Amino acid sequence: MKFTIHQKDSNTASRVGIIETDHGRIDTPAFMPVGTVGAVKTMTPHDLEEIDSQIILGNAYHLYLRPGIDVINKVGGLHKFISWERPILTDSGGFQVFSLAKLNKINDDGVEFQSHLDGSRHMFSPEFSMEIQRNLGADIIMAFDECPPGDADDKRIKEAVVRTSQWMKMCNNWLKENPEIYNYKQTVFPIIQGSVSHELRKLSADELIPFSTCGIAIGGLAVGEEKNAMFDTLEFCDTILPKDQPRYLMGVGKPSDLLQAVRRGVDMFDCVMPTRNGRNGHVFTSGGVINIKNKKYKKDPSPIDPDSSHIWGHTFSKSYLRHLLNINEILGLRIASTLNLFFYLDLMASIREKISDGSFDIWSKSLISDMKNMKGM
Repeated sequence: MKFTIHQKDSNTASRVGIIETDHGRIDTPAFMPVGTVGAVKTMTPHDLEEIDSQIILGNAYHLYLRPGIDVINKVGGLHKFISWERPILTDSGGFQVFSLAKLNKINDDGVEFQSHLDGSRHMFSPEFSMEIQRNLGADIIMAFDECPPGDADDKRIKEAVVRTSQWMKMCNNWLKENPEIYNYKQTVFPIIQGSVSHELRKLSADELIPFSTCGIAIGGLAVGEEKNAMFDTLEFCDTILPKDQPRYLMGVGKPSDLLQAVRRGVDMFDCVMPTRNGRNGHVFTSGGVINIKNKKYKKDPSPIDPDSSHIWGHTFSKSYLRHLLNINEILGLRIASTLNLFFYLDLMASIREKISDGSFDIWSKSLISDMKNMKGM
């Protein structure tokens, strides 16, 4: 994998670049739609290509439980299994093990847990996470890390930092001894931890950067800490992470969060918010988030968002989308999800354009200010 920076902003840490993988290029800053179980909910690969999604995310924990890595391996990897020819990133499953499963035991070897589906017992080690992701065959695979909750004390956070470093070494050793299964390369991203502590972030970065060949992730944020503390941590991370590698902020977030993070040097994002909110009737528009299920939209013939007209060559009315969602018509979920993903991907395209033409600093400040007065942004 290769990362090339084409333009840097003179007033912020933002930059425009290209990640090149064996399955295609990714323009950065980039947003990755979340396809946890091998599908971005309600969206076909063609739908995603139409709104210019260049990469999607899958999850090792969920795909291991269902349908199983043997099923995916038999058809030649996740790309072929889901008919997606563009890049894929897979999460290690670590966050899901901690957040979804009923934990039984965690030690330096990994985590023993019960499935959130049926209570069956499993063991995830760093090596097994790598084995799963080798079989899935994603272009970018994530190291197995320990993500403590946002309210954890310093002792608990430091334990997670130390264990994450140990696990990265175990991941690296396994990968060196077990080459790629398919005929293309995979790149592993270490994940730095440390919550909002500068000292622990520096410790984590120093220990993990040697394992970072073309990308590193910032984990352990957006897990309950204060928003300003998250932005302060990102500013600090910009000073300690390699400038010539993409930085991936995991699990973030609202549109204004993306703008703030790009200003602080982040290149890659993922979040379930566009599709999850869409399924609940919350639609991102250029004027803010609207709850399309509200009664006031029952007879509203106006377009949901005029800016989205070129997705399908026409717009859908607020009245129509409200009707579909209120009768649980699947088309409504699909329209809302498409609108929200398009909003996010279009925002990233605008960010890249503004960085390239030198206007990002002023433009982003103005947009962030406007978003403060917009619901849900």
